[in-house]
Amino acid sequence: MKYTLTLIGDSLRDEHVEAAHAMLPQASAPVWLAKGKACDIGFEGEGGERPESALRAHLAKAHLDLVIQPAEGRRKKLLVADMDSTIIQQECIDELAAELGIKPQIAAITERAMRGEIEFEPALRERVGLLQGLALEALEKVYRDRITETPGGRALVHTMREHGHACALVSGGFTFFTERVAHAVGFNTNQANRLIFVNGKLTGGVAEPILGREAKIEALVKLRGELGLKHHETMAVGDGANDLGMIEEAGLGIAFHAKPVVAEAADARIDHADLTALLYVQGYKAEEFA
Repeated sequence: MKYTLTLIGDSLRDEHVEAAHAMLPQASAPVWLAKGKACDIGFEGEGGERPESALRAHLAKAHLDLVIQPAEGRRKKLLVADMDSTIIQQECIDELAAELGIKPQIAAITERAMRGEIEFEPALRERVGLLQGLALEALEKVYRDRITETPGGRALVHTMREHGHACALVSGGFTFFTERVAHAVGFNTNQANRLIFVNGKLTGGVAEPILGREAKIEALVKLRGELGLKHHETMAVGDGANDLGMIEEAGLGIAFHAKPVVAEAADARIDHADLTALLYVQGYKAEEFA
């Protein structure tokens, strides 16, 4: 069976490509997707854990990302992406907590939930409860002053959409932020939890049902069906334990700068590069980026 190894990194050099090429069975000539940043090498074989582990060990000091996958069907027609710490660089709920001076308290709960140490749904209710009384103006301030997009996100979404593919932002966070981020980055659709306001202030409640791990799986399956896509034509990306279900359900599940439990379970992991890595993984060349 034919497989492709994609090497990605700002410090990718010919010597790294040559070393990887020498370790792969029946390897074909390397194809640069972006000189000095991303390169494909086709090869014959199983393409499973053994070559990946050996390559990671050999190239560890180079701080490169590498992905091995079947050569056929790399271009995906649906992207389902997590928002917090994936498409944006923050956890929105932690930044809201900072407005009340309780960020360390809430961030500790967030970290445990994202690592899979505690259940997502009760952890969300607990954290939102601590935000009771926070004014709508504070949410607007957080979005304006504290939230930053992850580099490469706009290129990823715009390139996929330019090629006729769909992109959905599916978050365990809040619609207040997903609606704004989805519009800014260019997603087709978004979904998240809805915070409850009374007289312009948070009540400390969140609308039921809580959208967590299962909701993300359901969103991917629903979109896949609506678009008439096959399993292998879908891709999901996230960083936390509540993303694991959709990552496992997707044709290609990617752990992006993820918690260990997610990185270990995903089909692929991106530990160093920005979100344009998801384009290189699909075989896009830099000149094809929107």
